[in-house]
Amino acid sequence: MRPVAFAILLGLAACESNTNILPVNVVWMEWPAQVAADDPFRTRLVVWQPCVSMKGFEPSPTADESAVTFTPYFVTGRDPISCPAGGYVTDIAINISLDTAGMAPGLPAAAERTYQMRSQGPSCPACSVLNSLPWVVFGVVTVRATLPPPNSVRNAAGIVMAQRDSVGCLRIRPSGLLGPRGAIVMENPPDTTSRWSGWTQGYIYEPAAPVCGETRVFHRN
Repeated sequence: MRPVAFAILLGLAACESNTNILPVNVVWMEWPAQVAADDPFRTRLVVWQPCVSMKGFEPSPTADESAVTFTPYFVTGRDPISCPAGGYVTDIAINISLDTAGMAPGLPAAAERTYQMRSQGPSCPACSVLNSLPWVVFGVVTVRATLPPPNSVRNAAGIVMAQRDSVGCLRIRPSGLLGPRGAIVMENPPDTTSRWSGWTQGYIYEPAAPVCGETRVFHRN
């Protein structure tokens, strides 16, 4: 959604007594490493999930000559609901994330080139570089003029929680994402720390041999 259209939508929402538009930040983004020109492609988005009465979610992707930009938002109700923090509120964000997806527009390319993948990023007090930018660049996608060869590699980046298990394997999960399927093995941890959280960037692929018993792992750039 372009800025003008988004402003119009905000105005319309304001006119609806029981509807509100709530922009949210992307915690984690994951997308194909390479795509064919003009082909839309699915992008995994993990976003903060607010404690509100939700009526819908819109990933709101746009593209220009240099980047794909997601500006996601929730359409919410104004009815009060009970939140874990206590009391009845309509706008408190809690530390739970929503695992969803959006379709990035097809991108033109007369020859092989790259586009940035970006969004409003998560709040990260320790990430001064992220906090100083209007957009967070999660990485790039390579666009080929012809159909690329089959490839399961997906680029990925975001704020993660990392924990090492009893046999030394480090797994990361997008911040606030619960459930056993949210974690993935990091094959090249930055150090031997047992537990940490912060920004990471890399790609997900299938190694020649399983790592920590897993056939798909995250490789840190």
